[in-house]
Amino acid sequence: MRILLRPGTIFRNDTKPHRVFSLCNKNLSSFSDNGENREGNNNNRQLINSICNVLESGPWGPSSETALSSLNVSPQPELIISVLRRLKDVNIAINYFRWFETRTELPHCPESYNSLLSLMSRCGKFEPLEHILGEMSVAGFGPSVTTCIEMVTSCVKANKLKQGFDVLQMMRKFKFRPAFSAYTTLIGALSSASNDSDKMLTLFQQMQELGYEPTVHLFTTLIRGFAREGRVDSALSLLDEMKSSSLDADIVLYNVCIDCFGKAGKVDMAWKFFHEMEANGLHPDEVTYTSMIGVLCKANRLEEAVEIFEGLEKSRRVPCTYAYNTMIMGYGSAGKFEEAYSLLERQRAKGSIPSVIAYNCILTSLRRMGRVDEALRVFEEMKKDAPPNLSTYNILIDMLCRAGKLDSAFSMRDSMEKAGLFPNVRTVNIMVDRLCKANKLDEACGVFEEMDCKLCTPDEITFCSLIDGLGKVGRVDDAYRIYEKMLDAECRPNSVVYTSLIKSFFNHGRKEDGHKVYKEMMSQRCSPDLQFLNTYMDCMFKAGEADKGRAMFEEIKARGFVPDARSYSILIHGLIKAGFANETHELFYLMKEQGCVLDTRAYNIVIDGFCKCGKVNKAYQLLEEMKVKGFEPTVVTYGSVIDGLAKIDRLDEAYMLFEEAKAKGIELNVVIYSSLIDGFGKVGRIDEAYLILEELMQKGLTPNVYTWNSLLDALVKAEEINEALACFQSLKEMKCAPNQVTYGILINGLCKVRKFNKAFVFWQEMQKQGMKPNAVSYTTMISGLARAGNIAEAGSLFERFKGSGGVPDSACYNAMIEGLSSGNRAVEAYALFEETRRRGLSIHSKTCVVLLDALHKSDCLEQAAVVGAVLRETGKAKHAARCWITSFGNHWRSELLMQLKKQKVQEECLLEMNFITLQYNTEHDFDLL
Repeated sequence: MRILLRPGTIFRNDTKPHRVFSLCNKNLSSFSDNGENREGNNNNRQLINSICNVLESGPWGPSSETALSSLNVSPQPELIISVLRRLKDVNIAINYFRWFETRTELPHCPESYNSLLSLMSRCGKFEPLEHILGEMSVAGFGPSVTTCIEMVTSCVKANKLKQGFDVLQMMRKFKFRPAFSAYTTLIGALSSASNDSDKMLTLFQQMQELGYEPTVHLFTTLIRGFAREGRVDSALSLLDEMKSSSLDADIVLYNVCIDCFGKAGKVDMAWKFFHEMEANGLHPDEVTYTSMIGVLCKANRLEEAVEIFEGLEKSRRVPCTYAYNTMIMGYGSAGKFEEAYSLLERQRAKGSIPSVIAYNCILTSLRRMGRVDEALRVFEEMKKDAPPNLSTYNILIDMLCRAGKLDSAFSMRDSMEKAGLFPNVRTVNIMVDRLCKANKLDEACGVFEEMDCKLCTPDEITFCSLIDGLGKVGRVDDAYRIYEKMLDAECRPNSVVYTSLIKSFFNHGRKEDGHKVYKEMMSQRCSPDLQFLNTYMDCMFKAGEADKGRAMFEEIKARGFVPDARSYSILIHGLIKAGFANETHELFYLMKEQGCVLDTRAYNIVIDGFCKCGKVNKAYQLLEEMKVKGFEPTVVTYGSVIDGLAKIDRLDEAYMLFEEAKAKGIELNVVIYSSLIDGFGKVGRIDEAYLILEELMQKGLTPNVYTWNSLLDALVKAEEINEALACFQSLKEMKCAPNQVTYGILINGLCKVRKFNKAFVFWQEMQKQGMKPNAVSYTTMISGLARAGNIAEAGSLFERFKGSGGVPDSACYNAMIEGLSSGNRAVEAYALFEETRRRGLSIHSKTCVVLLDALHKSDCLEQAAVVGAVLRETGKAKHAARCWITSFGNHWRSELLMQLKKQKVQEECLLEMNFITLQYNTEHDFDLL
């Protein structure tokens, strides 16, 4: 709908403001006359009805203006005021307001403007406020006290406190004076909210600037707001300011100070206020005593709480129910249930029947302790004194669900309904949340579907619990359907809901759907918080999207957030996993420059990054820094540094750290033991590796496959193959399943000592276990079979490797060529030689020499020339020529020359033989000749 807002002055014909006021008042008085003008008033009411019918009949346009003109309305201020009071749409009202201006030369009166502002308050739409206030400022008048209070009150009732704050700031912009009550109403609402103390202080300072005298009640409200946020110093400053204003603190202020400062952890300060009020002649009341008892109980100063309680009891004939309830809660929180039960009996003996609140306090404490059976006994006893209420049943249902007694929880819910109480949204939230955590998702969905929306409507907690629970077990489509139901129920999803959805999609391999959820979040205009953005960035890195993860880190800063320790930890950890560990150093120092407070997790990630990029000394320094700053290194910290030291053969330092961790009582895991075993094994210190393994098993830990593989690799490299086979047998006896790496190590070791047949047995065993050999395993086995002369098996394995999509490497091709050459299959060897060249793989000099010999024996002299040319091109041609000349001698050279001449390849022959002769003449004194 188009809104007609006409800027500029509203005065015409030099009409003065005082004329507007007098005219408005005169017309209003005549409009409300109940004597002679009764008939006229009836006509006016009919006219007002007609105008409202026109305005509400459809969107504003030329037809609306024509219809209003046809009514022959006489432009009177009382008419527009009455119409504005009847309308329910701000846009329609403003359009009518502007149309009315065209029908008269007189400006609008103050009451007309106030009526328009009042309508904005009722509708909660203040978009045109700035323009309207601007016109009023030019006209020389402002909103009335009643209108000002009405605007702020409407914002407070709608819980739109920021909007209320903006309304007052807009009035101040135009130099208007907001009403005292408008300020105090908004300050009172802000004090009950969280993190709004700065706005309260701004409003308070404005009140002082306007000359308003603050009251004790106003100071009390401000002090409560600051103390609740933990801003104790600011609260104390306000208290000092109040005293300097010659205002005397009343008992309400002292009670607020005791309660709020005590809850903020300032127990001694609460005590100070308690004694100060007595010194100032104020007698503590029930609220004072109850607050002080609660503060002391929360601080675990139970003896002092008992002393206060007994002092209250002596001064009263009738027990104070609130004090009894607070003291019972204190005993329960401390686990002193006998004293709590005794206090119940004492209250009953004094003629005061314990209330349901007292019993709920005990049940709440029993829930924290997990004492289900005792809670059920108390539940039965309380029925004699007070009927259980909804909170009682919720406490018990929650307790039963936590204990895994889900059937009993459902029975308790049924008992509640029989008692005439029906589950509220908290009941449903408890059951849905606990069922989800127990992986009883179908039951949780059943509870959700059974909700009677007439009596109990699901809130964002209900939806969030169900979405999170379904997502964690992989039912992400069901989770998304619940999200859609949430939208249909007009329940606005928050950042927590979107965090659960995105995490679920990413965790179950559906990253594209996760990205779509983020776009959906943006379309719903839900502002992401830092926790959401951190989680989203973490998901991207875990999904292998390192570039997008980096971009998200930049987006965090672009959105105005300051990356915290978790943001940097996720970024560094993600980059390490993506192979960019070398960037750890720069990011770590950037993190410190920005004032991020590092926690243990952040230190662990950075230390791990330094170790992985080879900066072990830096990692070691950070480990020492952790200790200095009071962060105790964990098993993860020690594991990273020990592994880093072991990998660069600084084993003695690694072992010292290992002993240090044990001395501190840290439970070392298999990973750390395996790192040491691997390190000692690689440098041939096998006995020490065995000692570490023995200690590992004595600690009750079970070696994993990585542990065994480290030891096997060390034994194979030391050519202790029999010991390796015994180690492999121990691995199987301990029911540790060998993997591809295990078999690869053994096959390689057996081939090294020329036990090819035994190696082939392990090869077959690996395949029977359903393991697919990798390229290294294939190469090792093919080479072994070829060297053993088992060309048929080697060739079959070679073809199978290629047929399965494998890509043989240079070593594999060379082994096959040598095997075929040694088995007098020169033609096949030469075909494989050509295939190797086409693939761009290198051919070893030794392979060429063996192939040349086979080709000579098979009279394939043309192919021999090609192989010889390739041999010459290799970097080791000189040494190969020496070996070739030594092996075959001058006689063979003469024969080869004769044969090549016959086949008319004399030119190629001469080039090759000149090269060989040159090598021979130069090296004629070589010791092998």
